[in-house]
Amino acid sequence: MGSGGFVEQWQLRAAFARSLSDMYGVEVPAYTTLLDVSHEVNADVMAQDPDAAQRLGSIDRVTAERHGAIRLGTPAEMSQVARVFGAIGMHAVGFYDLREAATSAVPVVSTAFRPIEADELAKNPFRVFTSVITPSDRRFFSEDLQHRLENFLSRREIFGPELLALADRAEAERGLPGEHAERFLQLATAVFELSPEPVERAWYDELEQVSAVAADIGGVGSTHINHLTPRVLDIDALYERMEARGITMIDDIQGPPRWEGPDVLLRQTSFRALAEPRTFRMPDGSISKDSLRVRFGEVEARGIALTRAGRDIYDRVIVEAKQLYAERGVTTAEGRQEVLRELWQRDFPSTEDGLAERELAYFTYSPDGARTPIVYEDFLPASAAGIFQSNLTSDGAKDTTQEATVLDADWMAGALGRDLNDPFDLYAAQQQVSLAP
Repeated sequence: MGSGGFVEQWQLRAAFARSLSDMYGVEVPAYTTLLDVSHEVNADVMAQDPDAAQRLGSIDRVTAERHGAIRLGTPAEMSQVARVFGAIGMHAVGFYDLREAATSAVPVVSTAFRPIEADELAKNPFRVFTSVITPSDRRFFSEDLQHRLENFLSRREIFGPELLALADRAEAERGLPGEHAERFLQLATAVFELSPEPVERAWYDELEQVSAVAADIGGVGSTHINHLTPRVLDIDALYERMEARGITMIDDIQGPPRWEGPDVLLRQTSFRALAEPRTFRMPDGSISKDSLRVRFGEVEARGIALTRAGRDIYDRVIVEAKQLYAERGVTTAEGRQEVLRELWQRDFPSTEDGLAERELAYFTYSPDGARTPIVYEDFLPASAAGIFQSNLTSDGAKDTTQEATVLDADWMAGALGRDLNDPFDLYAAQQQVSLAP
């Protein structure tokens, strides 16, 4: 990006996604392998049938597509990151409660920042799944630990005043002059780099007893990218090729199964969190070297966005599948896929026509009657929790006898100081626009 001229929001968004990807590739070399394999798989799928491969987006869009994941500590930090993402045309969409979706201790609630207009998504669909810890939830944190955690988090500054001032200007002016754009990207990228500052060993270990996620958020004085996800056109092929390269993958591909019908929603998997060298400050003040496993390499395959009726079917199937795993003694990834496929074939139409006729999925329509599926741009709490859990070093501690703190979409909107968009409303509006005379 040159120093002259005006840089529009979508150009800032695309440049930020590239900058994070470059940074993360240096910090986590296995991520570069993941990108290489994704590109290989996508090229092979394109060679077989270009039209089918691009049914849910052009190959240029798919190649550029990324989603990041970050974890923050306070409502104030959530409000500040919303300003940073607002600068590049990304809005908060959806509410996800991973406390409920996870069987392990994952004490966070989340939203996702992304573009919300079809033309902006087509230019660059960068999205960031953003979680915030829940210290007031007594299932995870005692009153004493809550206060100490909140005090620790209140002392850190992740988003500096210069970055926030540039973010506010970019949002107001829908972009920045070239030299200010360069500075914004430099500062914004630096926020999500892994800090070299020593980690307080005793404090980190205390939080890790509750949850590895809690330690990753509240045990350090900074934040970082936990994963940066490319999009692949055949996630099953990618899984096999990564394993063939000696990269250890998690056990399952999360989400819908592979089957003969249309792909819907989102399928995700990842390589396991890697042991990365970190510096620790011990209780006696000495400095030691060790490693932490907090960052992993996720990859995703996106399908068609489902309506509320379609999503209800999906949610029921996922619950039923878990019951059948237990009843049938299913313990392998292959066995779980077979159960899911059986339920899918029973409950979901095997064609796009069937999805449209039963109003289970969203489509856009052209005057000549042609129909195009709308890509699912969002996330699935059970799948996100599954990815988180698969990369945890332990299950942590969750006292289910305690009452959960009520944190919902309204709470998230209040923390952000901004509207929280409903994903179903966004898809429905896109479909309705295409039907207007």
